Amino acid sequence: MSEVIASAAPNAPPRIAVLSGPSFALEVAKGAPTAAVVASNDAALAAELQEEFAAPNFRLYSNDDVLGVELAGAMKNVIAIAAGTCQGLGLGANTLAALITRGLAEMSRLAAALGARPETLSGLAGLGDLVLTCNGSLSRNRHVGVELAKGRSLHEIVAGMPGVAEGVGTAAALLALAAENSVELPIIAQVEAILHAGKSPRDAIREIMDRPQRRE
Repeated sequence: MSEVIASAAPNAPPRIAVLSGPSFALEVAKGAPTAAVVASNDAALAAELQEEFAAPNFRLYSNDDVLGVELAGAMKNVIAIAAGTCQGLGLGANTLAALITRGLAEMSRLAAALGARPETLSGLAGLGDLVLTCNGSLSRNRHVGVELAKGRSLHEIVAGMPGVAEGVGTAAALLALAAENSVELPIIAQVEAILHAGKSPRDAIREIMDRPQRRE
């Protein structure tokens, strides 16, 4: 979105910063200690926002990898849908741990191919938000996966939600970017197949597990 904003004002580029990280709004509002990241190419703006947003229970870290922070915030939603399907099927902690770890690997590969720094994906906007979104009961994307595993249709699930599950529309866009950059995203590809090609979650998991053996 930072690129969209900049392109909309080419003659007077705005000062742009991106706020992301593991932060369910409800918990922030209740005063739960929370850490997030503000990313900007303008170091002075990032420092200014750190001061403005600072609170006893809200801590901001700065980062100049705007692209990495934005990509992480988009990609983790798709992995969270996969996490929800695993949980909806009653699979255990082993499965979820593997999914989060390999999901992060996919996120890092694509981010690096698009010019972001891989280490950004290990920070709050990447791993932090991924863990939250895959595990938290407030996660809309996780909810979609849970309900899909129960056999409900995507249309029915989305129609009954008060908010937006961003990962539903993001999976296809990520796969298009991956194809343009020769990056393999097996988990995200299976999520897209579950969402829009009628594939069953169990078949998707089996296909992932049956992939050829490889080095980590």
